[in-house]
Amino acid sequence: MATISSRQFIEAALSCTSSSFALSYADPNQKWIIQQHLISLLQDFPSLVPGMDTFTHNDGTTVNLLKANGEIHVSPSTPPILLTIWIHENYPTMAPIVFVASSNQSFPVYNDHPFVDSSGATTSSYLANWTPGCNLSELARNLVKLLSHHHPFYYSPCPWITHLSFISKREAMDRLACILHYDMMELRSKTAEEIEQLTALQDKLRERADIVTGLVIGLENEHKDLKGIEKKLTDEADVLLNWLKVYNRNPAISMVGDDHIDDAFEAVDENSRMVLECLAADKALEDLMYALDKAVEQGIFSFDAYVKQVRSLARTQFWYRAQRIKFERLRN
Repeated sequence: MATISSRQFIEAALSCTSSSFALSYADPNQKWIIQQHLISLLQDFPSLVPGMDTFTHNDGTTVNLLKANGEIHVSPSTPPILLTIWIHENYPTMAPIVFVASSNQSFPVYNDHPFVDSSGATTSSYLANWTPGCNLSELARNLVKLLSHHHPFYYSPCPWITHLSFISKREAMDRLACILHYDMMELRSKTAEEIEQLTALQDKLRERADIVTGLVIGLENEHKDLKGIEKKLTDEADVLLNWLKVYNRNPAISMVGDDHIDDAFEAVDENSRMVLECLAADKALEDLMYALDKAVEQGIFSFDAYVKQVRSLARTQFWYRAQRIKFERLRN
């Protein structure tokens, strides 16, 4: 049974009218229900003690609420659980707010627990389906069964059920929710791995797309350059065709044979003609010396004769170059 001091504390807290310590329960009928349910909870779970404190909701509002907290043992082989049950200001219409914690730092809350998050906030099918007909004692018993199968401080696999008649419908729903939770965790892990692989593949495809885009841009630039060269050659061809049309009217030029093709080009003056002749002779001597090089490589021409001939040709080539420079100066 609840101790006399616990009863007195609950009655005094609910009857307090001081603005500083008054609880956030306004309806007298509500206060009576809270008192009966809380005393019944303390009778069924003597390790819990009543208390009152300020509670802050997620939206930032603060209220003064009654609570029951203390250690409960869900199994002889597992560490005790520090349980705190806050009586909501709209109880019993609204479900209590339940937190679990470890009294030993070596037992942290298990990550991804199906019913307890990292802050210790607890959910269960009993809380999710809360109705005004529910009470604190049934809630605590449900939590003991639930946490005995799935302890919040370490992983404990769900035991297989040998016969459905051995468990209640609510406990079966809780176990099913736990199995679904772990299946979802495994599916989420596999999905995250697949997403990571697809992301890596997407990055590779993006890199290849950038390479292909660069190649396409390079080909487009090359195409533009080729079109520019084509236009330039076309323009030069047009100039040459126009020149041929003009000078082909001269019968003397049109009658020129292949041996006298150079006669088709007329110099502006005598100095220009001499520059062209010197340049032609220079190029002809250059071609002759190149042919002699090939003859020596093939063994057709002796090296001594080659040296003697190249010296003579070089002197002649030098003379033509000097003459070309002289006539270019005179022309300018």
